[in-house]
Parts: sequence; C-alpha cells; structure tokens
Amino acid sequence: MSDARLAPPRSSGSFVVLSALSAACLIGACRSTPATPAATVSADTWAVVDGKAITRDAVDKAYRRVRDASQTLSPEETLAGKLSLLNDLVLQEILLAKATALKLDVAPNDLDAAYADAKKNIADDAFQQELTRRGLTAADMREGIRRELLTKKVIDQEIASKIAVSDQDVTDFFNANRAQFNVAEESYHIAQIVVTPVKEPQVANGTGDDATTPQAAAAKIQMLMERLKAGASFRDLAMGYSEDPESAPRGGDLGFVPVSRLRQAPPQLRDAVLNKAPGTVNVVSAGGAHTLVLVAGHETAGQRDLSMPGVRDQISQTLRSRKEQLMRAAYLTSVRNDAKVTNYFARRLLESKGQLPVVPLAAPIGR
Repeated sequence: MSDARLAPPRSSGSFVVLSALSAACLIGACRSTPATPAATVSADTWAVVDGKAITRDAVDKAYRRVRDASQTLSPEETLAGKLSLLNDLVLQEILLAKATALKLDVAPNDLDAAYADAKKNIADDAFQQELTRRGLTAADMREGIRRELLTKKVIDQEIASKIAVSDQDVTDFFNANRAQFNVAEESYHIAQIVVTPVKEPQVANGTGDDATTPQAAAAKIQMLMERLKAGASFRDLAMGYSEDPESAPRGGDLGFVPVSRLRQAPPQLRDAVLNKAPGTVNVVSAGGAHTLVLVAGHETAGQRDLSMPGVRDQISQTLRSRKEQLMRAAYLTSVRNDAKVTNYFARRLLESKGQLPVVPLAAPIGR
C-alpha cells in the first residue's frame, strides 16, 4: 500500500464531471429517431434496433458528454470509444422498449427528485455552464435522467425482484466456507475511491470520469465528499468515479486487511483506518493524488458463527450479489440476442480497415 491508495500505485487521470451528469447525459444522448417500418440507411445511420435508428449525431453527442475535449486521443482510440458507446446505446434502446412492453413509467415526483439530486451541491450557474459546455439543455438533462430511471426499473423488475436467498442457502454457504469466518488476526474491512491527477491508461469506472490535473483531482474529491455527506452510497460512487481499475468495478471493496499489514502502510493510510469506527470516511492525500478510505467493518480475531451479529447478513448479501450479477448478465445477453440489430458503424469500420467511410455500406437489417 502506497501513494495514497491501498492497492499498488498506478497512473490515473481525466476530467471532473458534474455529479451524475456523465451517466445521465449518456442515457439522454441516445434519443433514437422515430421508428419506421424499414429505416433508410444513410451514412449517418450507425445502428438500427428493431426498426429504430441510432444516428451518428446521437453517438457523437453522447461521446462529447462523457469525454473531456482536452484529452488528446488517436483516431483509433476515438473510434474504439464510439464503437463501445454505440453498443451501450443499442442495449439501452432495447431496455427502453422492454419498459414500454412492461408498462413501466417514471412518476413526475421521482423525476423531479432525481433531477434535484443531480444538481445537489452545485450552484445553478455552474450547473448551467457545464450543461452549455457539453451542448445540453435542462430538458436534455431531465430526459436523460428519465431514461436512466426507466432502464433501472426494467432491471429491478426483471432481475432484482426475482432473486431469493433462503436461510438454507446461508447455512450451506457458511458450512462450506467455515474457514473464511475464522479470523486469524484483527482486521479492518476497507473500501476506497481513488482520484489521481494524471491520465489513467485504463478507466474502469461506470462514468468514464478521470481527473487529469491536480486542480481537477482536488475538485473531484471535494464533489465526492459532498455527495457522501448528502447520503450517496460509497459503493455506487466508487463504481461510478474511482480511478483504480481493480477496485472500482467492485465498489472500491478491498476486503479485510490485517492490522499487521496496516501498520506497515504509510502513516496517513494507517491513521485513516486503525481505531476508526465502521462507517468512518477519511481523505488521504499524497503527491496530488487522493483516496477516500471507508472503514466498512472491524473484526477481532476468532471463529465466527451464524449467531453473531452481521454474519448472516453478510453471507446473504454476498449470495444475492452473486446471483444478481449472473442473472443480469444472462438477461442482458438474452434481450440483446432477441432483438433485431444491425451495427452499421462496426461493419463500416471493418470494410474500411479502421477508417470511417463517408459512403454508407448497403446492407439489409439483420440480427
């Protein structure tokens, strides 16, 4: 553990994004053109999803909203980023169609609350300036949030509501993994959100956000602290904004770290954890990099059993999370396979040997 993070140090970076703006803007950018029985394929048609076209303009608009214009990317990196983004927009379009079929909608009060949350701790003029810089209006923002909430409703109804973990499941897991509950040494359960002031070669968080300067890193860590104080989930913020590619996908979770290892850590990291109560969050800074360190739990040495506080809940949450991840992946794969999709952008890239051609390639709409 070194360099203001609990995992081995690595480079990092990109730009500060308004809280929730990049994720919500990505959702809002995917306004497809109205459905047509047989969409006319032009150079600006980058994909067709069940008869609905996603245009180059929609992808470019989404790309501008989640990428920092100050970053210098090669043409290949830019095209690869847009190709990945287009695939996300295709899946989103499928989920929105599912929402219609399931008769799901977003209540106006829920939308108002989510919009207010997106602006939380951001002055109105600063919020408007960021919207303008990214080519957005307040209406664009609200529509983006509405679509985000709607796709989440689909996943919640189709996946989360159908997951069950029984007492027998918990007992079986404990019996099969009893050794994991024998704590050989006093340990602290730790999670982290890493922000560094240099460009990160690999961004694995959900928003693509990546600070590239000391000033951007300081502003980003302040934004994250404000969101935590306002009640945001540490796990969600880590998945959305942490610049550590290893821990970000799992919500910043580093598991239990023995006290002997913590005592070997740099003093700032050690003092941010040892003797701190669960739920404590501290900022550790070094060399322009910052790490939010959460003490998620504290375990003394000894064997645990199911009668002890938190053990049963911990197992249940683990099993639920595993099932949800598996079912989510299966569901998204299934709905993608069932949809009628043609990715013209990918086809054109292949036939043009990695360059974006001006003339569209004629092709029937297929799966």
